[in-house]
Amino acid sequence: MASKSGKVTRMRTASAPRASVSFSPELYRPLEAIAEQKKVSIAWVVREAAEKYVEAQWPLFRQQQP
Repeated sequence: MASKSGKVTRMRTASAPRASVSFSPELYRPLEAIAEQKKVSIAWVVREAAEKYVEAQWPLFRQQQP
């Protein structure tokens, strides 16, 4: 995931929780385009979006970077 400095960091746990998500074609197409433009996976784009959403909803709980 990208930190505020723009550097990509890896998750720190050996086993991260997994989720399966279905998208409408109208949402999936732009996700594909974003991933292609950034040269990352769609999973990366979704994780980045979820991270930003959680930070916006609960700024006091944002993950502390070492």
